[in-house]
This record gives sequence, structure tokens and C-alpha cells, in this order.
Amino acid sequence: MPDVRNVLVPEGLAGERVDAAVARLFGVSRTKAAELAAEGHVVLDGSAVGKSERVHDGSHLEVSLPSPQEVPRVEVVAEPVPGMRVVHDDDDIVVVDKPVGVAAHPSVGWTGPTVLGGLAAAGYRITTSGASERQGIVSRLDVGTSGLMVVCKSEYAYSVLKRAFKERTVDKTYHALVQGLPDPHVGTVDAPIGRHPGHDYKFAVMDSGKHAITHYELLEAHRHASLVEVHLETGRTHQIRVHMAALRHPCVGDPLYGADPTLGRRLGLERQWLHAMGLGFTHPGTGEYVHYESTYPEDLQVALDRLRDLR
Repeated sequence: MPDVRNVLVPEGLAGERVDAAVARLFGVSRTKAAELAAEGHVVLDGSAVGKSERVHDGSHLEVSLPSPQEVPRVEVVAEPVPGMRVVHDDDDIVVVDKPVGVAAHPSVGWTGPTVLGGLAAAGYRITTSGASERQGIVSRLDVGTSGLMVVCKSEYAYSVLKRAFKERTVDKTYHALVQGLPDPHVGTVDAPIGRHPGHDYKFAVMDSGKHAITHYELLEAHRHASLVEVHLETGRTHQIRVHMAALRHPCVGDPLYGADPTLGRRLGLERQWLHAMGLGFTHPGTGEYVHYESTYPEDLQVALDRLRDLR
């Protein structure tokens, strides 16, 4: 028998699409939420609605969820991740340098390697805090973005760092290769980000989006592109990619957000040139400030060297 749930839409979800709201409120994947809406199992203020309609603060949402055995179970599968380097390890945390093509944790529809799976295969024990498939994860990197991530090994570390990321006390530094020359050379983008209304997998600067702030500074200027250092105050999905595209300087190798694919091919790129270079925070165990640094992976270094040689 289906499990019928009734909730009032909270203020924080006002303006979200139905599939996004259902996914967040009831813990199902967004794909499953869209299927439920298409099958007439999502009722908003008394009327069945499609996945693309918007919810409003205080609206009555009724969803007929499948029985538990019908909901796909997502589990961490221990699987070695070639190229994933452990930068730091102690009783509270493990900091890894994540390769491109690796997800932070398993999810419905993802069959590739994950950071949690790689750590499990290497014998690391992670805290049980958080949903079962993403225990210990306090922040994530996109599959197509490489660089530093911290995973928590103790319950206390999880609670402390989860709060630190929420309160924006964590220093996150990225390097990005962007098309053209940003002007001014040092600047801040303060623009809300939301899910693109025409593409489920894409985000955009939108008035109805979530608060997002990105600081950038020019490091190198070249004929076709520029290397910039980026510091994030917030951590929205695709934040750097969206904000740089909004400045009309998308990350090289990122055609989803408007990059010229020709330049990406000339540099040998198969993904966006974006790397999480630095990660700093107050250590939950010692109370001391710690900072970890990464170096460019081979594909990004090769692309940068080729750019420097272009005339």
C-alpha cells in the first residue's frame, strides 16, 4: 500500500519546483519525485500537479509515496578509487584530494566511483552521522571538479564541521581557468543561484534563488583565457561555474555554461578547468586552525601549459 504523507510547505522551499520540493521533504530522488508527479501522486492545495509547477509557503502538499520496498536503496560500496590521495588523517577527520570523475557519495542513478567507497575500500571508518549513503559528508565537490574535501570520522567532528560550513567559517579556495579577461581583475559576485527553469541539471542566477557570494582575483592573463583564484562565502551547487558564466567568463571546458568548446578541445580538456586548491578550518578535535593545499592534476596542468604557449 502507498504511504500517503501530508505536509505544509515551509518558507525555505517557497518558489521551488514540485519535484525539488518533494525530493527534499520526503527523501526520494528528484527523478522519483518527478515520476510521482507524472503519475498523479502529488497533490498541491487539492489539485494534482506536474513536476514543473512551483510550491508556495504554507501550501498543503499531499504525496502518495511507494511502499518502502519500492524505494531504491542507496548504499556505500567499497571500491578503490585510483588517484584519490589522502592528504591528512586523524581520529576526527580525513582530508582527500578527489580526482575528477568521482562523486562524493553514492546516489540514485550514479554507478561510478565515490569518495566514501574509496575510503571504505582503504579501511577507513567514517562517522554514522548523516544519511546512510552520505555519512560523514559535510560538503561536496561536483563529479567534474577535482580537489580537496574533508570527511568526518567522529560524531563530534561531523556536528562541528557541519555547523562551520553552514556558518561560512570554512576557507574554500579554488583556481579556475576562465574565458577572456575579467574586468575588474579583482571582484565579487553577489547573485542568488537557483535551478534553471528549463534544465533540471543546470543552475542559473535567479531572483528566486539562494544567496550566493563569490570572490575572484586574477592570477594570470593570457590571450584566450585567464587563471583566477576564487574564494567562496557560500557553497551553492555549480556556484563558481554559474557566477563566472554570469560575468560572461565561463570556465574553460564547460560548454554547459557557455564555454567555447573549440578552446577546450585545443587545450585537451574533457571537463571544466576548476580545482579546489585550498581548504582551511578550525580543527574540531584540537581547536587549532588547519589549512590543506592541493596541486593541479595532470589534465589541468597540461591544459594550462598549452594555454601559455598559444599565440
